[in-house]
Amino acid sequence: MPSDSAAAPRLHRAARIDDAIHDFRESWARRRGHQPTVIPYAGYGSTSRIRVLGRVLLTKEPKAGSRGARKQQRREERVRGWRSFTSVPVGDVEVTIEVEGIVRTVFADRGGVVDTDVDVELEPGWHTITMRTLDSDAVQAPVYIVAPETSFGVVCDIDDTVMVTALPRPFLAFWNTFVLDVHARTPTPGMAVFLERLMEDHPGAPFIYLSTGAWNVAPTLTRFLGRNLYPRGPLLLTDWGPTHDRFFRNGREHKEKNLRRLAAEFPGIRWVLIGDDGQHDEEIYSEFALEHPDNVRAIAIRQLSPSEAVLAGGRAKSEETPTEVPRVYSPDGAGLAQQLSALG
Repeated sequence: MPSDSAAAPRLHRAARIDDAIHDFRESWARRRGHQPTVIPYAGYGSTSRIRVLGRVLLTKEPKAGSRGARKQQRREERVRGWRSFTSVPVGDVEVTIEVEGIVRTVFADRGGVVDTDVDVELEPGWHTITMRTLDSDAVQAPVYIVAPETSFGVVCDIDDTVMVTALPRPFLAFWNTFVLDVHARTPTPGMAVFLERLMEDHPGAPFIYLSTGAWNVAPTLTRFLGRNLYPRGPLLLTDWGPTHDRFFRNGREHKEKNLRRLAAEFPGIRWVLIGDDGQHDEEIYSEFALEHPDNVRAIAIRQLSPSEAVLAGGRAKSEETPTEVPRVYSPDGAGLAQQLSALG
């Protein structure tokens, strides 16, 4: 009979190095008085089950009203990307979730991420739940409940779709992620108006931002989307750093997995899938449409400019989808809106 140690998967070397560095940083932060705190993210769900999202980090909260608290608030209003990656996540920490009197205890994963389902009985619309660790105060997280009769929804990419970034090219990826202020990034022309009108035409429809970006920048991305008047909706991001079996997480796998999950969670919804032609969005969406033709209303692809395409490492191309799912292309939101309107 094989031993437990033989059956356990062997960690990738990068993961072992990452764990060693993390253990040192965690010990250092705890010696300085930092405590586990839940950073809440927006969740979503049906009237009977919700998906709760959050992350546990080591933080040291200043006293309310103190000079340190005021400085921290000003820093949070304008944070360079690299600072969000210096926070210390805490894995295997007990997190208590409370929803309308229902209490459930879960554990954060290796990267401190909380991603779990909770059975509930909630009415459609926005609700507030609470999350906390044993040593922290409760924090509030918004959750959007989709009505059972809803038949329309939107899944939208972020980088180079609603926000011009050019992330794939290594140097620019480093610059945009670790140096450039997230709030300084440029919103895509006409995209906010297009998406807002799309949601106004379909009241109550869920709006999901699906991106390969890291959870570290979720708070600043949320502020960027709100400041530029994009529709409110949950973010589905990835954890930063190596996994147990590879150096970096597979962004494509992340998108494919979440699209399939949405199809299973909301079988009656037909989604408009919005992305750009600088990465693999069109190919991912096309393959999903082949697998789930009844769950895709249309595919809308933002075309990068020649300079953006160069920075993004070229344009991604995919074969035409042999289904009835329509696809539209335009360099801006106004063009996408016009073409989707023509499709009814």
